[in-house]
Amino acid sequence: MKNKNSTADGPVQFTNRLKSYRTEKGISQSDLANQAGITRQAVSSIEANLYLPTTAVALRFASVLNCRVEDLFSIAPSEEIIEGTLVGHLPLTEPRDKPIRVKVSTVGKRTVVRPVSDLGEQLSFAVSADGYITETDGTLSGDTVRVKLSRDRGAIEQEISVAGCDPAIFLAGEHLRRQKDQTTVVGWPMGSMAALQALQRGEVHVAGLHLFDPTTGESNMPFLRRHLKGSGYDVVTFAIWEEGFLVRRGNPKSIRTVADLTEPTVTLINREEGSGARLLLDQRLRSSGIEPTHIQGYDRIVSSHFEVARAIREHQADVGIGIRSAAQFFGLDFIPLQTARYDLVVAKPSVKSHPTLAHLFETIVSGSFRIEIEALGGYDTSETGKVHALSVV
Repeated sequence: MKNKNSTADGPVQFTNRLKSYRTEKGISQSDLANQAGITRQAVSSIEANLYLPTTAVALRFASVLNCRVEDLFSIAPSEEIIEGTLVGHLPLTEPRDKPIRVKVSTVGKRTVVRPVSDLGEQLSFAVSADGYITETDGTLSGDTVRVKLSRDRGAIEQEISVAGCDPAIFLAGEHLRRQKDQTTVVGWPMGSMAALQALQRGEVHVAGLHLFDPTTGESNMPFLRRHLKGSGYDVVTFAIWEEGFLVRRGNPKSIRTVADLTEPTVTLINREEGSGARLLLDQRLRSSGIEPTHIQGYDRIVSSHFEVARAIREHQADVGIGIRSAAQFFGLDFIPLQTARYDLVVAKPSVKSHPTLAHLFETIVSGSFRIEIEALGGYDTSETGKVHALSVV
């Protein structure tokens, strides 16, 4: 017989149901020992988890008790506890000791932990957790937390964390799983500048942004050259999309230009500072000589294109800046203002060190993925996959 902690693969925990099966059948330890060809003391030691039976003895136990070997003995799932750096803020839970669902990613040498609730009210119910916070030294971003993993560590290390505001990144993850890897792609919703800052802080693998510079007519590159130090980044186009006003079907407030936003009966829903949508709105207001204080709702902020669209559909606002695909998804009308390029920015060392990150960029240029996002409406994939040189001065 073997000691339970001396297997060839190292320490292993087993679930042992021998005693419960034996007593349920009304068989004594002595009777089981006699029929299995071992001593009563051996049966007692096995039931006490001091030893594991040999394969032959386990088979005899199963025959005597009229069950399967795996009904009596099975490998118990191990609990792996890891430490990581909290990004974001832990939600308040009731009761206070309720487990907090989190996603875990490995970014370089860091283990990053984010509450699933940061994905928003809908995605937090659709995206499974990687683990649960069991202990924490604090509840603020940057604190160390301990997480009991609920997924295989190897699968977690393949996870790709993307910051940005394009919900189609989840579709890219689905196509990646179909074609190459069982890799989870998680899109954390935030504006363009916030996404870039998260990348620089080492909190995500990829940042998505759409920041149009009207002076040069370029998307993203002028901002990246100002804000990134060095040229150790790849910039890859995800898609070109249309940005404009989202309004209710039929455009009941007859909104066509930013001047219409000053009407007292018009209420805006705005995006956060640093987002591409907010940048577009502020550029148009400045060029028209309109003060933000003249617009009702300018200070009402949401954090995604879908939240803008939802607020308009639910009559909480009349207009907001967003992308055409969001308008179509929520059954709204769309007044185009400009086209812009949505680029993905990634540190070059991450592409080499991460086990599946390069496959994401291979996936977005695949025909099947490009067909699907174009079918969403408002996406142009003619430049998808194009790499842009980032010469920082």
